[in-house]
Amino acid sequence: MSLLRKIFGPSKDEIWSQIAKDIGGEYIDGGFWQKDTLLYEHNEWKILLDTYTQSSGKSSTTYTRLRVPFINKDNLRFTIYREGFFSSIGKFFGMQDIITGDPYFDDHFIIKGNNVSRIKQLLDSEELKKLMDNQPHMHIEVRDDEGWFGPSFPQGVDELYFECFGVIKEKDVLLNLFELFSVVLDRLVRIDSAYEDDPKIRLT
Repeated sequence: MSLLRKIFGPSKDEIWSQIAKDIGGEYIDGGFWQKDTLLYEHNEWKILLDTYTQSSGKSSTTYTRLRVPFINKDNLRFTIYREGFFSSIGKFFGMQDIITGDPYFDDHFIIKGNNVSRIKQLLDSEELKKLMDNQPHMHIEVRDDEGWFGPSFPQGVDELYFECFGVIKEKDVLLNLFELFSVVLDRLVRIDSAYEDDPKIRLT
């Protein structure tokens, strides 16, 4: 065992590759010039894990993200993230916040969206709320497309999106994320807010 591995533990490549084997996904080593990705298929959806780096002057910051396009049946939009200092201030000054009726969940998470009843239906699942509570970097949202630097999606196709600072190498955290996305997608279909069809979008 190398000294670096003793100090820092398994590399991201080793961990992501093992997770791909565990869940039946595909790990793609991008080599020196391309980024590494982990692709997992849940029913008709293709969930993609990768990292990207933003540079500012002499410094750069790397983020881990999980993304999956889906056909949005009713233009549902939401953002769900863990309660924090700044979000608490936002609540105090009247930041929009959906109340689910679950005291523990409402105390620990901020929920925003454009359809209160649909989002309450989405979150009417102890399994889903437990997955969210177990996710230390919990912050998911539905986006229109990939933004300024990514491809635009066809009408009716949106993206379930997660992002956090740094490179995630904790196996349990990553497994939780894939399960969380799978359950959210299944529930979106169940509450009639998404189609289970392949959106025919391939992320890069």
